[in-house]
Amino acid sequence: MKITFANSAWVSATERLILRGGGWQSVRLRVRYGLFIHPQAGPVLVDTGYTPEATTGEGRGRMLRLYGAVLRPELNAAEQVPPVLDRFGLAPGDVRAVIVTHFHADHISGLALFPNARFIASDAAWARVKARTPRQNLRHGVFTELFPVDFETRLDRLSGKRRVEARGGVPGGADLFGDGSVIAVDLPGHADGQFGLLFAGLERPLLYGVDAQWLLAALDPKRAPGFPSSLIAEDVAAIGPACETLRRFQAAGGQVMLCHDPEMTQYDLTADELAAASG
Repeated sequence: MKITFANSAWVSATERLILRGGGWQSVRLRVRYGLFIHPQAGPVLVDTGYTPEATTGEGRGRMLRLYGAVLRPELNAAEQVPPVLDRFGLAPGDVRAVIVTHFHADHISGLALFPNARFIASDAAWARVKARTPRQNLRHGVFTELFPVDFETRLDRLSGKRRVEARGGVPGGADLFGDGSVIAVDLPGHADGQFGLLFAGLERPLLYGVDAQWLLAALDPKRAPGFPSSLIAEDVAAIGPACETLRRFQAAGGQVMLCHDPEMTQYDLTADELAAASG
């Protein structure tokens, strides 16, 4: 099973805000989402990245418009979900599952594009979203207008998945498809209910750490950012242990990817692949 990541958008940030000891220069961060074809589940997305629904849609509420004006994400048209799916001979209606690692806008803004997909997500985090007022959800970085109206009826509960134990530096978690191919690993701190994804069956096991940090260099405790980036964390105290999980995995020989790190990886779509697709 092959996993491919695409870059939905670029977001610029001052390096010293996301890396302790960094400079004042601007860093252009990726906003990744993933795609793989599971032998039984079919086409599966890992989040959706940024889509026009969050950045330019006419129906956006006032706070979502303000959010876009502050972060100013630059959509990457060539790597939005529909053209990337088309590259693989797929359409949005073919997607049977979207793994929702957490509920921030740059991970859920395209959920409404997939009418036939179930949403694999933390049902505990979803329960808390429902229990909060809109204002409280905004304080947690959640824009409920981005959820499809039938999100709950299509929710595939994380708590209902079989748990596997940690072993040999490889973290345990929830077996999403019952075959050990994709394991949801709890990575709290950045967002309520955030989990990463362990692809243990690859030649070199891969752990997609989502937003545990923005830069791989920041996994080093000496480089991890503090104030003011800590202001937007769900649970600052949990960030360190989550990063330690990723470091242990690296020490055991695994590869770690993050959603926003700007460096290309072997799993990212290349310009040549995109050109071949358009040709």
